[in-house]
Amino acid sequence: MDIVELSRLQFAVTALYHFLFVPLTLGLAVLLAIMESVYVMTGKPIWRDITKFWGILFGINFAMGVATGITMEFQFGTNWAYYSHYVGDIFGTPLALEGLMAFFLEATFVGLFFFAWDRLSKVQHLIATWALAIGTNLSALWILIANGWMQYPVGAAFNADTMRMEVTDFMAVLFNPVAQAKFVHTVSAGYVTGAIFVLSISAYYLLRGRHVEIARRSMTVAASFGLLSALSVVVLGDESGYTASENQKMKLAAIEAMWDTEPAPASFTVVGLPDLSTHQTHYAVKIPWVMGLIATRSVDKTLPGINELVEEAHHRIEDGLIAYRALEAIKKAPKDESLRRTLDAHINNLGYALLLKRYRPDIENATRAEITRAAYSTIPDVPVLFWSFRIMVGLGFFFIALFTYAFWLSAHRRLERWRWFLKLCFLSLPMPWIAAELGWIVAEYGRQPWVIEGVLPTFLGVSSTPAGNVLFSLVGFVVFYTALLVADLYLLIKYIRLGPEGDGIPFSGARKLAAEVNDARL
Repeated sequence: MDIVELSRLQFAVTALYHFLFVPLTLGLAVLLAIMESVYVMTGKPIWRDITKFWGILFGINFAMGVATGITMEFQFGTNWAYYSHYVGDIFGTPLALEGLMAFFLEATFVGLFFFAWDRLSKVQHLIATWALAIGTNLSALWILIANGWMQYPVGAAFNADTMRMEVTDFMAVLFNPVAQAKFVHTVSAGYVTGAIFVLSISAYYLLRGRHVEIARRSMTVAASFGLLSALSVVVLGDESGYTASENQKMKLAAIEAMWDTEPAPASFTVVGLPDLSTHQTHYAVKIPWVMGLIATRSVDKTLPGINELVEEAHHRIEDGLIAYRALEAIKKAPKDESLRRTLDAHINNLGYALLLKRYRPDIENATRAEITRAAYSTIPDVPVLFWSFRIMVGLGFFFIALFTYAFWLSAHRRLERWRWFLKLCFLSLPMPWIAAELGWIVAEYGRQPWVIEGVLPTFLGVSSTPAGNVLFSLVGFVVFYTALLVADLYLLIKYIRLGPEGDGIPFSGARKLAAEVNDARL
C-alpha cells in the first residue's frame, strides 16, 4: 500500500472508531434532558434516579468520544498537509467554531450535570442538562458543516495568486444544503442509537427482574423517542438522497448500481449483483419509479447512469486542461488578463484535470487513453456502496418496526409479558452502530476519488510523509483505540451490572467513576 492508501486507511480507521461513541453521546444527551424534564415536572424521585443512572453511562461514553476525536484533527496536518494548505481557510473555520461554541459548552455543562445536583435548583440543573444536549448537537453541526463542504464545495473560489481555495461567502458554507441534510440525518441516527441503547439495557433488566420500575419507565421514554427518531431518519435520509441527485450524481448512480441512464422515473433495485468488469447488475430485482421519485421528486426528470457520467467526466477533464494550461501560463505572466479570463471560464473543471496527476506529472501532454483512464477513475466501488446502503436502509425499517411495537406494548403496559420481544430488544443493541458505520461508508467512500468533490482528488491531498511512518502510526492507533474500546465496554458493562442508584451504584461516586475513565484514557 502506498502513502495515499495508508493515509486513507488510517483516517478511516480512526473515524470509524470515533463514530462508535458519537451517536450514543448524541442520543443519550437528549434522552437525559427528557428524563430530567419529567423529573422536574412530576417531582417523582424515581425520575431523578433514572436520569442519574443513564447519565453515568453517558459520561463513560462521552469521555471516550473526546479521547478518540482529538487525534483525528491532528491527521489533517500530519497526513493531509496539502489538503490543509489548499482548503485550510474554509475547512478550518467550522472546526475552530466547533471547539469555541460546542466543545467548551459541552465540557462546562457535563461538569455541572455530574457535580451540581445538590448545588443547583431543579430548574437550574435541568437548564444545564439541556445545555449539555444542545452542546453535543452543536458539535455535530460544525463538524458536518465542514464535511458537507467537502461533499458540495460552495461559498469558496480558487485564487490563482495564492494557489489555494478561499472563502467568498461564509453564509453559503454555513447554510450548505448538503451539510444541513447531513446534520439532521446524522443527529437523528444518533437519537436512534441512544434510544436502542436505553431500550436494550432496560429489556435486559426486565428479563432479569431487576430495577423493574426504572427499566419500565426508561423503556417507555426510549420507545417514544426512538419511534420519532427512526421515522425522522427515513424522512431526512430522503432529503440526503435528493441533495445527492443534485450535487453528487456519481455517488447516487453507484449506490443504485445504475450503469445506464433509465427512462424517467428510474426504478429502484432492491437486490442484485453489481459487476464492475461488465458494468452490469446481475439478477436485479427492481421496483418501478421508486428511485426516480425519491431522488428527483418528479416523474419526468432522468437520473444519469454511471456510463453517461463517465463520458461527462471525460469532457470535463478535457475542459479542465484548458484551465490548467492557463494557470501554468499565469505563473509566467501573472498580469495577463486574457489568461485569467480563460482560467475563470474553465475553472469549474480544473479539479477534473488534476485527476490526470495520478498517471503523469505533465498533464498538459496527457494522451487520449490517459484521459479515458482518469474518467473511469471517478467510479467508486459500486458493490460496497450498493450493499452498504441496502443493509443500512433495511436496519432503518427494522428500527421503525421495533420502536412501534415497543411503543404499543408500553402504551398497553405489557412490556414484561412478551419475553421474546425483550430478548429481541436486547439482541438489537449493536444494530444502530452497524447502520451508522455503514452510513459513513456510503457518505465518504461514495465521494471517491475526491477529497473535495470535483475540486481536489484524494491522492493529491496527502503529505510527503514516508509510508513507513504512516504504517507505524496506524498500528499505534489501532492498538490505542482498541484499548479504549475495551475500557469503554468494561466500564459500561460494570455499571450496567451494578444498576441504578440505591441498588449498587451511588451517584455520589461520580468522582470515582471520573477517575476510572481518566485512568482508562491514559
